[in-house]
Parts: sequence; structure tokens; C-alpha cells
Amino acid sequence: MHYVRMYADDAGETHFQDIEVPLTAAGRSSELSTVWKVSGLQFRHTRPDYDLDFHNAPRRQFIVNLTGGVEIEVSDGEVRRLDPGTIFLAEDTTGKGHKSRAIDNQARFSLFIHLAEEPGV
Repeated sequence: MHYVRMYADDAGETHFQDIEVPLTAAGRSSELSTVWKVSGLQFRHTRPDYDLDFHNAPRRQFIVNLTGGVEIEVSDGEVRRLDPGTIFLAEDTTGKGHKSRAIDNQARFSLFIHLAEEPGV
């Protein structure tokens, strides 16, 4: 299992990073990660005409795309398409930020999972 991390470096440049989530055995038929501390959850509907210029994430949060997708461009120029089922961690609360827009003129439903103030898992 993995997620895409979006973060700003010390110079304020925003980048993507692919993160593997370590899992350990949890019984005979599953594996679990460590527990992440969260402070809230929001359901989001994004219209098909969604197209935002550079902006920062309002907080550290996981975003889980349920339906529809989003194209995100970070300030270092990399562009990624995040389809349904993609999990990404928005951590670019400072710096140059990122652009985001709807894909294929489709609405998107997603979950915003707000991380607790203390860093890490």
C-alpha cells in the first residue's frame, strides 16, 4: 500500500514523493499500519469545472479520491493525475503551493482526513 505525499522543501518548492506504508500482520487474514492521529474528516464534492491556480493546502490532510480524479501540478513542474482510489497527503501548507483541476470534466467526491497537529504517525 502506498500514498502520494505533496510537500514544500526548505526553499518553498513543492514536490511529490511516493511513500510505501509499512504493514504488519494483524490476525490470519489482514495487515495493518500504525495508527495515525487525526482531528477531523470532511466529505467533499468538487464540480466538473474545478480549476484552481497555485494555492497551499489549508492543513496537513490525507485526501482520498472516491469518484472522479484530479490533476495536480506542483511548483517544481511535475504533474500527476490522481484517479479514484488514490490516497495523497497534502502537506504544502507553506511555500509556492500547487495547482489542481478536474479531469475529463467530471465531478469528484473525496474525503479529507485532517491530521492531528503533532507531526508524524
